[in-house]
Amino acid sequence: MKTFLFSAFILSLAISFQNIAAVSGSKNANSWWDNPYPTQFDSSQLRHKLDFVSVQGNKLVDEAGKQIIFRGVNIADPDKLVREGQWSEKLFKEVKAWGANIVRLPIHPVSWQGHGRDNYFKLLDQAIIWANAQQMYIIIDWHSIGYLPAELFQHSMYDTTMKETRTFWKDVAFRYAGVSTVAVYELFNEPTDQGGRAGKANWLEWKAFNEELIDIIYAHDNQVIPLVAGFNWAYDLRPIQQNPVNRQGIAYTAHPYPQKAKPKLKSKENFFVLWDEVWGFAAKDYPIIATEIGWVKADGKGAHIPVINDGSYGPHIIEFMQDRSISWVAWVFDPDWSPTMISDWDFTPTQQGAFFKKEMQKQH
Repeated sequence: MKTFLFSAFILSLAISFQNIAAVSGSKNANSWWDNPYPTQFDSSQLRHKLDFVSVQGNKLVDEAGKQIIFRGVNIADPDKLVREGQWSEKLFKEVKAWGANIVRLPIHPVSWQGHGRDNYFKLLDQAIIWANAQQMYIIIDWHSIGYLPAELFQHSMYDTTMKETRTFWKDVAFRYAGVSTVAVYELFNEPTDQGGRAGKANWLEWKAFNEELIDIIYAHDNQVIPLVAGFNWAYDLRPIQQNPVNRQGIAYTAHPYPQKAKPKLKSKENFFVLWDEVWGFAAKDYPIIATEIGWVKADGKGAHIPVINDGSYGPHIIEFMQDRSISWVAWVFDPDWSPTMISDWDFTPTQQGAFFKKEMQKQH
């Protein structure tokens, strides 16, 4: 019995040594010590040399100091478009034909997590190449809704963490450092505590975290514009009157959907007063990019608060922003998400789509 056990032990030991030798003698690509370091985007793939956009006072300017006003569209999350077979250069060509000079890419945490960093970078690389070919700029948007310091969110698709958000911007800023086509990093889509349902929002806490993200980004690339949102789903910028974000070269964003302002009498003048009071005032001192605007009629597809309007909102919000040199990006160039700009993948314009298309094409 002892002889049998000893023989079995020797055999087991021999097999173990053989396994160790096999592993030692060959590279295992899945081993953690063999994982390659991140790489940067290869700019030689880009057809055009676009000017770097920077902040000068309350303006966005090109390398010659000439003011730039962005007018563009949101597309859907690239992951959604891939799943539906609509992720292609054709989409970017169509957006350009509508007159856009910038495209916003809303990257949901759930799709980032599902693809993994390296695979999602392949999609972003394609977007940058396709946008550059049309001489359009890109906004990369970390598309979450909720109060990040509490890590409580409006839906599971937005679930993230402070660590993941830091890492996301560290990796994005490293990969696209020096790529002028990528003009803007929207640090967090829509901060909100949902009336206390997602914790209790604190501006000084939020300001400090945004400053930390900006420092991380600038450590890799200081030729990009960090975009900071206020509370109430990126609508309320009033806290910056007393406590602005203490970093240079930034811009602020607003998502002034039609039902956000609630004047007793719905006149253009009254909307202007309320918009100025809550977010428009900031345009006197900082660049503003309204990265989500749009509307849908009450009986239209996907109608929901706060985007319902009869159509009067379109001319009013455009006039308001033109008077203050505010850039804007309409939501959304997709037939499913609301308020939609197109009703199908033949790019048939909806009511708001036709309006924003006309406004963008005026500038050419």
